[in-house]
Amino acid sequence: MKGMRTRWRTVRRVLAVATMCLAALPAMAQARVPITEKIEWTWTDRPETPAADLPNVLLAGDSITRAYYPAVANELKGVANVYLFATSACSGDPRVPGQLRDYFSMMGVNFAVAHFNNGMHGWGYTEQQYAAGLPEMIAALRAGAPRAKLVWATTTPVRRDPTASGASNARIGSRNRLASELMSREQIPTDDQHQLMLTHNDLHSDDVHYMPAGSALQAQQVAAAIRALLPKP
Repeated sequence: MKGMRTRWRTVRRVLAVATMCLAALPAMAQARVPITEKIEWTWTDRPETPAADLPNVLLAGDSITRAYYPAVANELKGVANVYLFATSACSGDPRVPGQLRDYFSMMGVNFAVAHFNNGMHGWGYTEQQYAAGLPEMIAALRAGAPRAKLVWATTTPVRRDPTASGASNARIGSRNRLASELMSREQIPTDDQHQLMLTHNDLHSDDVHYMPAGSALQAQQVAAAIRALLPKP
């Protein structure tokens, strides 16, 4: 009888733990459900004829990155093959690591440098959620491009505060600070695009994006950051 009571107590404990885990599942699932925007997209581009004797470089980011990609490719012409992966999903969005894994699997390219930024979307996420997602993004980049040296770009300022998307310079500043702390711990250098564009509100084409002259200015600094990390000939 004593043994039976002991077994029943064990069964009750197991059931209690199982009940707690099941109760937590909806909250866990909700925490990982993407906070989507009205328009969701991914965008890739690549050289038409990549040179086999040149290193490959990846620009990973959003529409800001997509805008300066052609100018970066031109700046690094004859130096590196430049590829683009851009997405409207920001760090903190659980889709980002999977999107990167799919991209690397699709491309099958060995990258020497990966220049990344991921901060102008996902304003439904808190800054803490944004920062908490960055290690997963870094891990996905390192897994897909294991030989690549990484360089982080800070998020650029907006012209009008706040924008219709929810972006504000205060929130961008918080994201940049949190990201910079992590990059310092991870020993990942920073390309400070925010500081570069802080005095160039005149080059905005709208509240967020830049005219071609602004993207060209960004591209010069992006290319310089990448050149510093490329293997020496």
